[in-house]
Amino acid sequence: MARPRIAVLGAGKLGETLIRGLLQAGQVRAADVTVTAGHAARARDVAARLGVKRAASNAEAVHGAALVLVCVKPQQVGRVIEEIAPHVRASQLVVSTTASMSTRFLEARLKGRVPVVRAMPNTPAMIGKGMTALCAGTHAKPSHVAKAKRVFDAVGRTLVVDEAHMDAVTGLSASGPAFLYIVIESLAEAGVKVGLPRAIATELAAQTVYGSGAMVLETGEHPAKLKDEVTTPAGTTIDGILELEDGGLRVTLIKAVVRATQRATQRARELDS
Repeated sequence: MARPRIAVLGAGKLGETLIRGLLQAGQVRAADVTVTAGHAARARDVAARLGVKRAASNAEAVHGAALVLVCVKPQQVGRVIEEIAPHVRASQLVVSTTASMSTRFLEARLKGRVPVVRAMPNTPAMIGKGMTALCAGTHAKPSHVAKAKRVFDAVGRTLVVDEAHMDAVTGLSASGPAFLYIVIESLAEAGVKVGLPRAIATELAAQTVYGSGAMVLETGEHPAKLKDEVTTPAGTTIDGILELEDGGLRVTLIKAVVRATQRATQRARELDS
């Protein structure tokens, strides 16, 4: 990436995470990053911590920026896009991380054929272990998507999907960490129940989930096959699996993702209307 000027509109936790990732990856220099935030004090703090510039307004921030990262909440994005629309050109790339906000919504409010890429990251990006899905708007070329991908590759893994899948991405990988924290918490509670100190139980549970995910990604094996490799005949694991099946864990997790996806679709319709 050729170290472009970047504007980060909404330098909250995610915005700051992306800036840190880009700086650590050497993709940008601090002097080439300009931030804004809903509260001036927040923008000052981020600028001071990271050595980046602070703009007095979103319109000022996007002036001359090759890449504009819109990292604001859904209830704020309409106002922000309206503010920057007169100042954004087709030579710039706008990447939005706003949940349930379609590329169609953004393109309709930006003037000209501005390339737009929609991103849906998740919170593990804060430690460089994120999962982000990207989709291209009408005017975004493969080169624009590749530029956006490099941004999110700096904080984890990145996939490019069709926009029709973005609500499902929200329900699975964006909401998924919360579901898995409940799983980790439950495993840790079970460890306490069978006599482990809480700190040890929590570490065992968290690392087990972390390592199991890494096994799926690094081996490329189907989770069912990896499960079977752990489940020996007449062993301890099969008794535990029977309890999971009896308790409906599998169906409950599926229903959780489906419900979260449905809510994401509902929010998207509300925002587009």
